[in-house]
Amino acid sequence: MAGHSKWANIQHRKGRQDAARSKLFSKLSKEITVAAKMGDPDPDKNPRLRLAVKEAKSQSMPKDNIDRAIKKATGGDAEDYEEIRYEGYGPNGVAVIVEAMTDNRNRTASNVRSTFTKNGGNLGETGSVGFMFDRKGEITYLADAGDADTVMMAAIEAGAEDVESSEDGHIIWCADTDLNEVATALEAELGESESTKLVWRPTTTTEMDLDSMQKLMKLVDALEDDDDVQRVTTNFEAPDDVMAQL
Repeated sequence: MAGHSKWANIQHRKGRQDAARSKLFSKLSKEITVAAKMGDPDPDKNPRLRLAVKEAKSQSMPKDNIDRAIKKATGGDAEDYEEIRYEGYGPNGVAVIVEAMTDNRNRTASNVRSTFTKNGGNLGETGSVGFMFDRKGEITYLADAGDADTVMMAAIEAGAEDVESSEDGHIIWCADTDLNEVATALEAELGESESTKLVWRPTTTTEMDLDSMQKLMKLVDALEDDDDVQRVTTNFEAPDDVMAQL
């Protein structure tokens, strides 16, 4: 969905600095530790761990950090994290999904609710906005991975569902349960992807003007600053002239 990929571009353009990178590595480490604890500590035998490691590498996370996160799970000293999804509304009624990993459900729920309230949104019940999204696998490649036809053919062969190609690159979509298989097949044809992860893909979008987008970015930034929050997804759609002013 255009809104989803545009949001990624906004985050990239904002060029998160060192403190934010440290926070990002912390979130990636948590995902790796949880994945390793839930299954085999060998990424080749654990699809979720393999995808977590792949995503960490795409964000330039050092190998030492990745190895340490895996060892933490196998060493038996890893915290017990619970995965929770929160759903709510942001400015202009835009849908927001917040994915968290926490060792204290009450603390996280309180913080997320407070962040929504302070930034012009409100937390809803589970399922209040989830129906506006599909759970999908998202694999991204830079534009130089191949032309649109080459990538489309590789994606079809790999079992993907859809491809969006632009001058910025290629986004390949697949069923959430097929992500590991499709990503592996694409790697053989197109090389290493820029990113491979499970996402919430909007099926319907909310149009945003400049004022609403600025408020939404403030809300998302505040949510992402919470150590328990792993990722935030919205279903915004904004014209190019609005995006250019952010």
